[in-house]
Amino acid sequence: MTISLAKELIYRESITPNDAGCQRFIADRLENSGFIAKHLRFDDVDNLWLCRGNTAPVFTFLGHTDVVSPGSEEEWQIAPFTPAVHEGFLYGRGAADMKGSVAAMVTAMERFIAYCPKHNGTLGLLLTSDEEGIAQNGIRKVVEYFQQQEIDISWCLVGEPSSRSKLGDVIKVGRRGSLTGRVKVHGIQGHVAYHDSAENPIHLVTPAVSELCQTVWDHGNEYYPPTSFQISNINAGSGTDNIIPGDVEIVFNIRYSTEFKDDELIEIVHEILNHHHLNYEVDWHSSGSPFLTESGRLVESVKRAIKKVVGEEPEASTEGGTSDGRFIAPMGAEVIELGPVNATIHKVDERVNIEELETLSSIYEEILQDLLGN
Repeated sequence: MTISLAKELIYRESITPNDAGCQRFIADRLENSGFIAKHLRFDDVDNLWLCRGNTAPVFTFLGHTDVVSPGSEEEWQIAPFTPAVHEGFLYGRGAADMKGSVAAMVTAMERFIAYCPKHNGTLGLLLTSDEEGIAQNGIRKVVEYFQQQEIDISWCLVGEPSSRSKLGDVIKVGRRGSLTGRVKVHGIQGHVAYHDSAENPIHLVTPAVSELCQTVWDHGNEYYPPTSFQISNINAGSGTDNIIPGDVEIVFNIRYSTEFKDDELIEIVHEILNHHHLNYEVDWHSSGSPFLTESGRLVESVKRAIKKVVGEEPEASTEGGTSDGRFIAPMGAEVIELGPVNATIHKVDERVNIEELETLSSIYEEILQDLLGN
């Protein structure tokens, strides 16, 4: 049942921010189980809030229907939007990230409701078509809507592909924050043969860049690795070999733990740049602050369900990039990520083990029984 639903979703070419009808299809299906659908479109992004019940506690599955571009389809063994089962795997763009998880959520909820139609609290499913994009009009905007409507989420389970080598070996109990800086350093343009009358901004900024790269920001903690500073782009000049450029632009990203707040990192960067007496400006963009669900009912429930269904003791991790859980955590909710193996996400021939996908649905159902069953 889960596999057939996953196929239906993969057929739809929902490249960010296009939902391609996935959310409407899911809403129509779950309305048969008593869910009330609220379609929330912000700009070009579709979001869907499905809920059943109106009392606390509120358990919410969180997912996304958008996928990244498949690139050149000629490189795929099987066309990316023509899902097919081959040697025990379901192939297709989004199979692992994360239409497979969304399908597992839906079938788990359907079975749970059939077994427990008068469940406790509220059961919700929240979907966006902007997780793989800039994430400005997706869950970020939905959270604003929730706050206006006084909707408080108690527990949030994100279906991102968290597993490393087999289903349930890793759960994400948090994520690092992501802070991007775009610094432009000004010099004086001139001829390379007359460098005395110019100021090369590349030369000026190099010592500061070296210091930033060598800075030990912190040593991490029990759940997080040390903060990482990485340069992603350097741009200067016009390609001409006899002109000293007037400006250089450097783009960098800092991935950080709960040891820091954004403004503390920004202050350190400015201190280093100022120390080197640079003429510069910086544009900052925060993709999300770090969050951590160290303990709580959701953590314990997820661990018990994995142990019961697959006999696995999951590792708690915060590795990887960001997820939409970063928008839900500040609401005070416990947030955990549990999904299939992530080995092929965003790659050619993305795929998910069909047996593990059905098992994932069973784990999700077990969590619902534990938290909302009566």
